[in-house]
Amino acid sequence: MNDEQGMQPRTSFYRKLSLLGYIGLLGWMCIWYFQLSDTEYSITFIFLVYILPLLFPMIGIFKGKPYTHAWASFIVLLYLMHGITAWYSIPDNWVYACIEIVLSVMMFVGCSMFARLRGQELGQSLPKLKQVMEDEKQRFER
Repeated sequence: MNDEQGMQPRTSFYRKLSLLGYIGLLGWMCIWYFQLSDTEYSITFIFLVYILPLLFPMIGIFKGKPYTHAWASFIVLLYLMHGITAWYSIPDNWVYACIEIVLSVMMFVGCSMFARLRGQELGQSLPKLKQVMEDEKQRFER
């Protein structure tokens, strides 16, 4: 894991939240679909649809890279949508879906906030729109 030296306590909290949500979601999807579910899906289908997308950002999340956390927050939205859909449409699995929703929200909030705060700490944050507009105005008035 990444050395958290020089990281603000708030940033460290969101990093831990994203790790907890990520590991929990990855583990939960494996448990749900390989142990608890009586689905007709093949193991290959389950791996490709439910597990593989979570494996793409694994290295960057464990290393604490803000950029990886930023795009991983988009991937986790698929799991949030899946959890909400399963909660609504499959009454027998509502508890499983609620666990997926909670873990997805934890990962989303943790990844989004960590990417933002850590990017600011490292000087990689996006400039304010006001500053961008002022820079463009000065560039074109020359």
